[in-house]
Amino acid sequence: MTSAAPRVNGARLLARLTELARIGGTAEGGVSRPAYGAADVEARETVRAWMREAGLSPVIDAAGNTIARRTGDDGNAASIMIGSHTDSVPDGGRFDGALGLLAAIEVAQTVAERGIALRHPLEVVNFQNEEGGIIGSRAMAGRLTSADLDLVAVSGFTIRDGIRALGGEPDCLTKARRAAGSIAAYIELHIEQGTVLEELGAQIGVVEGIVGIRYWEVTVDGEARHAGTTPMTSRHDALLTASRFVELVHDVVTSEPGAQVGTVGRLSVHPGAPNVVPGRVMLTLELRDIEEAKIERLYQRIAGEQFRLAERNGTSITLRPTHSVVPAPTDARLRAAIASAATALDLRSHPMPSGAGHDAQNMTVLGPSAMLFVPSVAGVSHSPYELTVDEDVVNGANVLLGAVTRVD
Repeated sequence: MTSAAPRVNGARLLARLTELARIGGTAEGGVSRPAYGAADVEARETVRAWMREAGLSPVIDAAGNTIARRTGDDGNAASIMIGSHTDSVPDGGRFDGALGLLAAIEVAQTVAERGIALRHPLEVVNFQNEEGGIIGSRAMAGRLTSADLDLVAVSGFTIRDGIRALGGEPDCLTKARRAAGSIAAYIELHIEQGTVLEELGAQIGVVEGIVGIRYWEVTVDGEARHAGTTPMTSRHDALLTASRFVELVHDVVTSEPGAQVGTVGRLSVHPGAPNVVPGRVMLTLELRDIEEAKIERLYQRIAGEQFRLAERNGTSITLRPTHSVVPAPTDARLRAAIASAATALDLRSHPMPSGAGHDAQNMTVLGPSAMLFVPSVAGVSHSPYELTVDEDVVNGANVLLGAVTRVD
């Protein structure tokens, strides 16, 4: 490794990760910190104390995000922003979100302790409710609507009441909105949540972009009949058609090279009795890829086969779009800074897409944005068994530090 490259205090970072994991900690070693619940509130208070130890000045914006700032040498320069989130899914892991945020605090503290001069102001942000729909970053990007505030989070709070619980002002969300061009860069460190880096033996993933996601509600209508008295040749079995639809999705999505994925993740059979031929099946279709055109192409191929599938046993298929998230490419200059920082530390980096959504996709609205990944053992995430080893934790924080100084 190049001795001149500054290093974070790895022991301090690891200790804080362990301490934070005790808040909402589970017997299996994971965490449950659903947004707006008591553990989420406590974790955010703990993080603000660490921000102050790092020489930062934390405030809570109108959306309930915690933003901590360090001034730069150029009073006119836009901020470099780093961070992530501390909320978790129920019975989740101790690294998802928390690593990126605590590494960002560690970078800021290292900058202060080492006397590293930065021209840009440095902002560390703890976004709220990332797991429930990247809510805090959507508010900052001006993408959160008044209708969104009535949605109910896993903790049982509405988004509106949850923002109040965090010290925000849900009726004044425009105060949390940042203008396009208001940040010089946003860089987020995150665990990979997959196996690509582990399989390649690479230490750092340089994220090329965050995938677009499109959802459809799929309804298969057949005819409910008595299972004992309806011959097999006379059935209009909605579940049989639905099963063929699931197989169709798999065949289409795997028919061309790439990182695209397609998932049928929910299925509901009606009337759902063991002695009745299913008359209706409701299921979901989700397609993800870094290219919007590929998502559309895959969808058109699936939709083009729906009538053939339905006709095979006298059923019908209806696809209704329900939600869409456009792909968010990352900034080439920031990707180069991340790769350069990894090389300076003798770490192998690998370009890759992010198959999961992150706050960074909203930050692309405000300025150049990028992400870096560190390996997840066996690709396990959103689980108490989620694990990133100590060496990779510290490597990620050091690369984040190197990327920040290069961008500055």
